[in-house]
Amino acid sequence: MRILFLTHYFPPEVNAPASRTFEHCRAWARDGHEVAVATNVPNHPAGRIYPGYRNALAQTETVSGIKVYRLWTFLAANRGVLRRSLGYFSYLAMAVLAAPFLPRSDIVISTSPQFFCGLAGYFVSRVKRVPWVLEIRDLWPESIVAVGAVQRSLMLRWLVWLANFAYRKADRIVCVTDSFKAAIMAEGIPAAKIEVIKNGVDLEFFSPERSVGPEAARIPGLENTQGKFVVSYVGTHGMAHGLDTVLAAAEMLRDLPDVLFLLVGDGAERDHLVKQRDMMRLDNVVMLEQQPKTRMPAVWAVTDVSLVVLKDQPLFRTVIPSKIFESMAMMKPVILGVRGESEELLAESGAGVCVQPESPAQLARAVRRLYADADERRAMGLAGRRFVEERFDRKVLAVRYAGLLNGLVDARAGRTESPARGSAP
Repeated sequence: MRILFLTHYFPPEVNAPASRTFEHCRAWARDGHEVAVATNVPNHPAGRIYPGYRNALAQTETVSGIKVYRLWTFLAANRGVLRRSLGYFSYLAMAVLAAPFLPRSDIVISTSPQFFCGLAGYFVSRVKRVPWVLEIRDLWPESIVAVGAVQRSLMLRWLVWLANFAYRKADRIVCVTDSFKAAIMAEGIPAAKIEVIKNGVDLEFFSPERSVGPEAARIPGLENTQGKFVVSYVGTHGMAHGLDTVLAAAEMLRDLPDVLFLLVGDGAERDHLVKQRDMMRLDNVVMLEQQPKTRMPAVWAVTDVSLVVLKDQPLFRTVIPSKIFESMAMMKPVILGVRGESEELLAESGAGVCVQPESPAQLARAVRRLYADADERRAMGLAGRRFVEERFDRKVLAVRYAGLLNGLVDARAGRTESPARGSAP
């Protein structure tokens, strides 16, 4: 099978969408499929091009058996609206213009957000005359409304119309939570057209055996974690995450000198958070910039408890942050400040503690509880690893995803009858 995948994010970028796309595509390539990815030059989240790349009209490389086509796009930092929107739209335009020159394909997948990337799949699939799978990793435009990036307006109604257009035209929709499926069905899309393939984790890379302590000494800033009980947040410092809550909890825990909060990542709110930490004189908070994925085992090595938090917005009850799975794979107990489907999953796993989102007091109490009980931490870590091994192995999920793709390709070729064909273009 020849697969063409359209995505804004791809390694060496280290965010969750880049990891999901890469790990699926790598598994497909290893299983003998021909996989091509059309993306842009790596620049997330600061809008700065990574070393070794240039924002040329087009450039190619091969990564783990995947043919990667990097297209010129307008680059912008992950903050603000206008410049980012120009970047997203420029990707759509370039993907469509490049479509005739991209490899022959049996199927096109595009992933959203950002939604113009998702929508690009419709046009590219029509040029290629092949089925189109629309992957939904976050409900859009609902997610940008939830964080205040876009206000309710005529433009918002247009974006909603575009989303529904894409849902109708896609041959199949793949979403990452059961809640997303319910929300898309509420727009009149039949359940048989929607498949849930949740996020998972690379159990070989995220393995406790890779969590080697001495490596931490070679990462500037991590030397401050030696001998401490480390509570780590690793990921985007964005508008959706409410990391002010973590700083407030750190202030409440000044009486525990062994407890240290470690925040690793970048994003629209990072500068604000650094200034706030300094203003509050929180010497129990260490903040590191985004680290390459190769350094993640060292970060996990110094971590005792993992934080996964979002703001207290109704929409976020539908999400499952991918960091939950990585924490479980590394046998690190999770303190989860997210309601809804994430909370249900963590409770089922027995791998952590749930707290009210945006509640510094509850977060501080949870840290005190786990700090005081090493046996509970160990039990939670074991339960989490067992849970992801049984249900969220990325290799297993990739095989299931490939089966869906094969079914669509066979149906288009007339070899089988698809029960969930999308609307005709």
